[in-house]
Amino acid sequence: MTSKNTICLWYEHDALDAAKFYAETFPDSAVGAVHLAPGDYPDGKQGDVLTVEFTVMGIPCIGLNGGDAFKHSEAFSFQVATDDQAETDRLWNAIVGNGGQESMCGWCKDKWGLSWQISPRALTDAVAGPDPKAAKRAFDAMMTMRKIDIAVIEAAVRGD
Repeated sequence: MTSKNTICLWYEHDALDAAKFYAETFPDSAVGAVHLAPGDYPDGKQGDVLTVEFTVMGIPCIGLNGGDAFKHSEAFSFQVATDDQAETDRLWNAIVGNGGQESMCGWCKDKWGLSWQISPRALTDAVAGPDPKAAKRAFDAMMTMRKIDIAVIEAAVRGD
């Protein structure tokens, strides 16, 4: 069954590599159909991989090999809610360690330029918590981090 709403992600020429990386890295992710170009097009030849159907954590996506006309930006990102530091570390390190780039406050980019927010649930709970002073301390702690350190967030909530 085809989803009515599918995220289309533009890649220069390596949508299949990206889809395979996501499928290996994230749970509930898989590579589906690979479609070859039926004819030559501005950035490829007949028989090249044109689109790749895949899921990222259950979200249907299509990777389009469209050339270098468009780049990913932080205006779109996948936000991944992690359950603990081990999961946070594993996902962050997989993205950054595979040619990606760190940014601030739990954001990073994969080697294809796609933005990811690796956001521990502990951070979300702390910033949205009922105590405004504790939420502010957690928020201020987050603002100094690249990869989120849950122990530091929890200490900030306690006022340590």
